[in-house]
Amino acid sequence: MDACLIFPSMPAVMKLNKLGTFSMSQLGGGKSMIGDFIKSARKNNDNFEEGLLKLVRTLPKVLKFLPSDKAQDARNFVNSLQYWLGGNQENLENLLINIAQEYVPALKGAGMDTSDPVLPPDVGIWHPCAPIMYEDLKEYLNWYDTRKDMTFAKDAPVIGLVLQRSHLVTGDAGHYEGVVMELEAKGAKVVPVFAGGLDFSSPVKKFFYDPLGSGRTFVDTVLSLTGFALVGGPARQDAPKAVEALTNLNVPYLCSLPLVFQTTEEWMDSELGVHPVQVALQVALPELDGAIEPIVFAGRDSATGKSHSLPDRIAALVNRTYNWARLRKLRNKEKKLAITVFSFPPDKGNVGTAAYLNVFGSIFEVLKNLQKEGYDVGNLPMTGDQLIKQVINDSEAKHNSADLNVAYRMSTSEYEKLCDYSEALEENWGKPPGQLNSNGQDLLVYGKQFGNVFIGVQPTFGYEGDPMRLLFSRSASPHHGFAAYYTYLEKIFKADAVLHFGTHGSLEFMPGKQVGMSGVCYPDSLIGSIPNMYYYAANNPSEATIAKRRSYANTISYLTPPAENAGLYKGLKELKELISSYQGMRESGRAEQICATIVETARQCNLDRDVTLPADDEALKQLNMDERDSIVGKIYKQLMEIESRLLPCGLHIVGCAPSAMEAVATLVNIGELDRPDNNPPVKGLPGILARAIGRDIESIYQGNNRGELAEVDTLQRITAMSRELVGEYVRDRTGLDGRIGNSIQTTISKWIGLYEDPFSRALRGTEFAGCNRLELAETFKYLDFCLTQIVNDNELGALVEGLDGKYVLPGPGGDPIRNPLVLPTGKNIHALDPQSIPTVAAIKSAAVVVERLIDRERTLNGGKYPETIALVLWGTDNIKTYGESLAQVMMMVGIRPVPDALGRVNKLEVIPLEELGRPRVDVVVNCSGVFRDLFVNQMLLLDRAVKMAAELDEPDEMNFVRKHARQQAEELGLKSVRDAATRIFSNSSGSYSSNVNLAVENSSWTDESQLQEMYVKRKSFAFNSDRPGAGGEENREVFETAMKTVDVTFQNLDSSEISLTDVSHYFDSDPTKLVQNLRGDGKAPSAYIADTTTANAQVRTLGETVRLDARTKLLNPKWYEGMLGSGYEGVREIQKRLTNTMGWSATSGMVDNWVYDEANSTFIEDPAMAQRLMDANPNSFRKLVATFLEANGRGYWDASPEQLEKLKQMYMDVEDKIEGVE
Repeated sequence: MDACLIFPSMPAVMKLNKLGTFSMSQLGGGKSMIGDFIKSARKNNDNFEEGLLKLVRTLPKVLKFLPSDKAQDARNFVNSLQYWLGGNQENLENLLINIAQEYVPALKGAGMDTSDPVLPPDVGIWHPCAPIMYEDLKEYLNWYDTRKDMTFAKDAPVIGLVLQRSHLVTGDAGHYEGVVMELEAKGAKVVPVFAGGLDFSSPVKKFFYDPLGSGRTFVDTVLSLTGFALVGGPARQDAPKAVEALTNLNVPYLCSLPLVFQTTEEWMDSELGVHPVQVALQVALPELDGAIEPIVFAGRDSATGKSHSLPDRIAALVNRTYNWARLRKLRNKEKKLAITVFSFPPDKGNVGTAAYLNVFGSIFEVLKNLQKEGYDVGNLPMTGDQLIKQVINDSEAKHNSADLNVAYRMSTSEYEKLCDYSEALEENWGKPPGQLNSNGQDLLVYGKQFGNVFIGVQPTFGYEGDPMRLLFSRSASPHHGFAAYYTYLEKIFKADAVLHFGTHGSLEFMPGKQVGMSGVCYPDSLIGSIPNMYYYAANNPSEATIAKRRSYANTISYLTPPAENAGLYKGLKELKELISSYQGMRESGRAEQICATIVETARQCNLDRDVTLPADDEALKQLNMDERDSIVGKIYKQLMEIESRLLPCGLHIVGCAPSAMEAVATLVNIGELDRPDNNPPVKGLPGILARAIGRDIESIYQGNNRGELAEVDTLQRITAMSRELVGEYVRDRTGLDGRIGNSIQTTISKWIGLYEDPFSRALRGTEFAGCNRLELAETFKYLDFCLTQIVNDNELGALVEGLDGKYVLPGPGGDPIRNPLVLPTGKNIHALDPQSIPTVAAIKSAAVVVERLIDRERTLNGGKYPETIALVLWGTDNIKTYGESLAQVMMMVGIRPVPDALGRVNKLEVIPLEELGRPRVDVVVNCSGVFRDLFVNQMLLLDRAVKMAAELDEPDEMNFVRKHARQQAEELGLKSVRDAATRIFSNSSGSYSSNVNLAVENSSWTDESQLQEMYVKRKSFAFNSDRPGAGGEENREVFETAMKTVDVTFQNLDSSEISLTDVSHYFDSDPTKLVQNLRGDGKAPSAYIADTTTANAQVRTLGETVRLDARTKLLNPKWYEGMLGSGYEGVREIQKRLTNTMGWSATSGMVDNWVYDEANSTFIEDPAMAQRLMDANPNSFRKLVATFLEANGRGYWDASPEQLEKLKQMYMDVEDKIEGVE
């Protein structure tokens, strides 16, 4: 081959370039400019085009000094590069002519004329009406400000546009022209800049500042139309460099995208919206820079491949961009803010629902801060409680009733006139006004206005209480009341911004494309042109990302409440004291008597379901000392699991950072983990302390997990010393106000020469005194950084910055224990690069959990391997763990995920059976709707993995995937094993959850078969790697057939902040009873939960986990008293835990009777407690009482007649209180 030109491409492909004697493959190892370029390109593929530009600029100067016979082919290569980078038609014609007459024998010496390459500027300013491209902002403005075709207001906002040079030089800029023209028609000035490479921070720094050199920002908003990260490209990016440039500029940063992998028609027809590959490259990566508003503004022509404007999408984008810029122009006292709170489920007492958040206490703090900033907040109440009363009239709320304050009555005619999409809602809801948020004539907007701030209550989905609607496989449109609420905000109240308050509402989960919505997608229609700020829990990046992509939110993270160890109480506390006595007397004559008391007390505490206890006194007497130790050790292990479990206490108030001492329990858990990837690596405290006594922490964990008394006690001593070390360190850093600062005691002791460092104080005279102080110092250097992160926050500041039209600093969301960089809060939350998971560390952790799960099942099932495991994948969990549960699926089927040369996990390799050491286990994977939206490429990778396993030529007894796929192919008449091996399922696009949670929360179900039908109908949409752009396709037959083979159901818990009964999502996705119903033998599958919240990962049965959750939260005085400190909202949290507990009864049957008994004793039979609950929130208390009665009525709780009579009387009492009957 005489000539081969390839650019741009990956370095490995670029090496194929050859022109005559010039060959790039020979240059990679030598000392040459091109060789250096090749080596650089291998390291960083994304800076390829930058490197090309530098090469083109410098090589001609060098080549002219080389002998002509040796340099001519290299010159031709460089000329070709220059022609290519010039990009226009003339340059490309010259490229072909030049190469043809040099290297095609028939054309050699043809004498065709060519001109030299014409290279436009690498970086510059472009405008469709301008005569030239400008390289100086002053020159551009001289032209722009003297235009005759346009005039602008003196204070017109200036929008900085970021464009790709390649579109400009190739004449494919029609979509850019459309945006420029629409912005100018709106009244905004534009500065459209471009770059030839993929570092767009260069033109941002060069052209978006005051041309007179004051250093002030010249633009009011930056809108990137590239779809790329600001620095870097589709494979890698330099987010820190981008964030630095954008932080300095300090204006809103929007990044919209043209269609790349689809034609306009394909996008319009797609339920997914933007192609999954483009989502990964051009939505997820810009979010790491802090980009918002991923709106599709340009289509792609199916015939020519060229980009073209989408007028309605450009209009939406321009309106939103203009309104972000307008926030910089308005004075604070003029700005109108709509604060939107949620009420879910739609029952009295639930206004202001949000995860971990004291909503009205937080709104009160926000309003006080806005008042300081000059906002008009009207006549602000004196307290948060008074604020509640004014919004909901009498501290009681019920949708579709007059109990809520009515802020506005919208007539049907006004609604139809102002709401452009009202007719589209009639298919689901009939003619307006309908039954929801309506008095039969008008549509009602609930809320209360305080000056220029409106606090409104977002309507609910509307179908929660309708069993028939809950059975629909696809979610219904918003109802008229929902549409009227957002119509009011935009068209009548005329909000300059909306603030959605807390995790989470319904707007972002309305039907429509997953990402890259069209104008008929409901989230896009509802939010309209209002800039959207959204307070979101820092530990929930997945749903925050949905809010960012589907409701165009600038998300602001808030902290979860300070964590504490659950501790022990009542009989559990007594048990620990008895065990301590036993340890001191285990070899004495009293040991048998104390052991008998321990066993009896354990029974009273219902621990007999977790530990096998002697049947009676006679059996107890037969035990020798080792057998007694074994029983006491297993009870001790259970107690320590309860005592050490972290739980968030109370509810967070925005802007109120925890004190130094409130951070101790979180710091202990952060310090528990080894962090080998940290720079420098950090060793966990338990490991350091174990080595101090000559032990290995892993062996201690293993002995503890087996319930060996000595090892349980050793781990308890290590845990206690970890807490003591952290506590002493924090005390040393705590000022008089309880915040990080100068401790008076420390200062004085240093001054008089009596200071002793915290490590020495804690370790003095203990068995751990000889621990490695260098390791300890390195660990506490890291913990000191974490402490500073925990106690800082910018939650109020970030909101003010957003409302001022400034850039809100981005930051990762997730578990602050696993990733302290989540803190401090007050950041624009982003997820991660979806192509980067699972990581190597996640695969390693996943392998451990899978083996423990299989071992546990074999232990409980006579050594038999499970043939199929049904499991759930969650979006947030996989972000927090970098893909651990994703990797678990692959480990089960015995397929290993492998990254490519750029670190993107997109390849697979078979783990040989000899290495695997067990059969390949079949799977049925149900992905949450949020996981589907964020990780659809990884779902397709999973599908490839399962199909790869099914097509291996292995015996059935060693490959259950193949065994079942062959059976199912025959049973269902499918063409191939590959078709039968469909195992990756989720909801249909734009739909979320199985609706089982909605049915349980609203008591809108008749029997369990109805719940199971909801699950099957909504969760049986299959994802097929052979049809990657198709999204989920309904395949109930294969779903049910696969489910019939399930032996084990499985979920993961990865964060101490969220457990089984904290949210309804977990039972909503639990198929345990469904599997039992589908199996031919009617056998209930085993159900397990992996707990990776600590360094010592556990696999427990579902029943064990439900009991642990009840003991540490619902029944724990530390937890419920912490909640009651928040009054109205705390009662709702208690009621929610009981409802979720009943949800587990409905889906799994794994809730013991004693859990309901103890809860009833705690909250109903204690008159003082019942009165407190009734006084604080009578409506939530009524729901609590009703849930007890419902649990009994459905057969989940065997209550005594006395208990039921008390509950019925209590229900009538609370009804009278609500109705005002004395």
